[in-house]
Order: sequence, then C-alpha cells, then structure tokens
Amino acid sequence: MSITQFKALVVTEGDDNQFSRKIVNRDVSTLPEGDVLINVKYSSLNYKDALSSSGNKGVTRKYPHTPGIDAAGIVAESKNEKFHAGDKVLVTGYDLGMNTSGGYGQYIQVPADWVVKLPTNLSLKETMIYGTAGFTAALSVYKLIHGGVKPSAGGILVTGATGGVGSIAVSILHKLGYSVIAATGKPDAKDMLLQIGAKDIILREELDDKSGKILLKGNWAGVIDTVGGNMLATALKSTNYGGSVTCCGNVASPELLTSVYPFILRGITLYGVDSVMCPMDLRLEIWSLLANEWKPHNLEQNVEEVSLDNLNKKIDLILQGKLQGRTIVNLDL
Repeated sequence: MSITQFKALVVTEGDDNQFSRKIVNRDVSTLPEGDVLINVKYSSLNYKDALSSSGNKGVTRKYPHTPGIDAAGIVAESKNEKFHAGDKVLVTGYDLGMNTSGGYGQYIQVPADWVVKLPTNLSLKETMIYGTAGFTAALSVYKLIHGGVKPSAGGILVTGATGGVGSIAVSILHKLGYSVIAATGKPDAKDMLLQIGAKDIILREELDDKSGKILLKGNWAGVIDTVGGNMLATALKSTNYGGSVTCCGNVASPELLTSVYPFILRGITLYGVDSVMCPMDLRLEIWSLLANEWKPHNLEQNVEEVSLDNLNKKIDLILQGKLQGRTIVNLDL
C-alpha cells in the first residue's frame, strides 16, 4: 500500500490523570494486527465513543487510543478470501474503538469476522447514520416483534427518544405502522420527534414513579428503553398484560430496582439488547432489514455531518446530554 500515514484523533493520558484529545498523523504500521485493512470514509458518534474519548477505563483500558466504535469504508488490503481490495464494508461493535484502534482514524485493521459487506440499498454514509445506535434500535424493534407485539396491540413507548438509539427507533417503528409515544427530557424537541414519527410526546418526569406501588395502570403494549434506572422500572410497572420491554442503555442509571409482579401478574417479558457481540447471522439479517423494509423515509433528517477536526465539541455535548439526533464523521473532510 502506498499510503503509510493517516489522520486520526488520539486520546492521551497525562501524568496528572487528565485526558486530552488531538488530531495527529499516525503510521499504518502502528495499527493492531488484523486480516482486513480498511480505508475509513465515515464513522459516527455514540455515547460509548464519548466515554472512551474522555478516559473512561471501563470502556478503554489503555491510552493513547483512537476511539470510534463504528466505521464504514473501502478495503485497502485483505488476507481473507471473503474480502478484496475495493470492497465497500462496515464494522460496528466487537472491540472496535474500545481497545482496538477505531473509526476516528482514516484506517482501521480488524479481524475478517468483524466485517460486513455493504448491504444493497445502503451507502457508506447511510450505514453510519445508523451506526451502532441504529443497529441497536433495530435489534430492539426486532425483539419487540419477535415477542409478539403487533401494531394493533397499542402504543409503544420509546425512552431517551432524542438520542441516537431512541430517534432511530421512533423512525423505524413509525415506518412499520406502530403508534409511538416518545419520552424526552427536552420539551423543545417536540417538533423534531413528531416529524420523525412520534404520535405523542411525554416528559421523562412522567416516567419517574416513586410511589412504591408494585404495579401502575397499563399504558404500553411495548417499550424500547434506552436509559435504564427508574424510568425502566416505571415502564415495567406500566406495561400492558403480555407486553414486551427491551433494555439497551444505562445513561440514567445502571441500577434496576423492581419487583417480580410485572412479570408474574402481567406476564410481561424484559429483553436485554446487546449490539457488540451480536451473532453474524442475526447481524446480517438486521442490516438487510435496515437497508430495505425498515429503512425510514427520513433517515437523513436530524443528522449532522462533521469533520474529524470538529468532533471535539460534539463529544462534549453528548457527555452533557445536550446532543440531539445523529452525528456522523466524514474522515475525508
């Protein structure tokens, strides 16, 4: 390969245990061993990226490090017969961007088992509008559907609806004919949520029950929870008989204080959603759905495209809970 140096965001730990982020030139030879070398064209910003970028040792153990748990680009070199130079591909999940140099660099090198060929009907940019957030949203919808929740059953609650997972979940559910109630702590986001497919909006304070009651009035046929904590506990207590609830996040709290009663008196099901180690057969099925019948008409709505140089301020905003919708990173800008 003729190119040996590439631009990347690198997070460094100082002697004072403070972390700094800087755009630097890296050498391809510094990348970890892997079967496939990929020239990254697009990445995206997720909450986990922000944690890695700020020195969270629960996400990234060793620094200096290049974050970015999502990457889409073109194969530069491959030692695996499944992929060839010029193939358009994407990588989400596994260890990318956590302890393996990630998508905030113009090149990544990863095992072939992590790589997905670009699905028909999606561009590289569109895959990163989805990214891990959209993939997680789709997995959550998949769990609800396979749990037997039909559009005719009633409203679907989506918590954290202005975030990456929540907003894409709202759009997919709307595309599939579900009635979506979007929960948010941002009253000024009402118009945006209605535009992407929410039927109604509720403020997150309404999902913070502290009454101590074991059950509340049933309001939802299903729930996609992205925040955890007491909002998830409240959602469990207010899901209709036979309903399904998915859980994929912990931005509110990793703790879940609940009782068995929603499960043994209403027969509800709680599904955990993990996008990191999702099996490849299911991963390919989900990407096919996202490329075709689940693809929202408004996929590029409420999406901001930034350069690597302008990513820092977006990382700070997502850590402060002030970022709405999706932010994608164009590595060629």
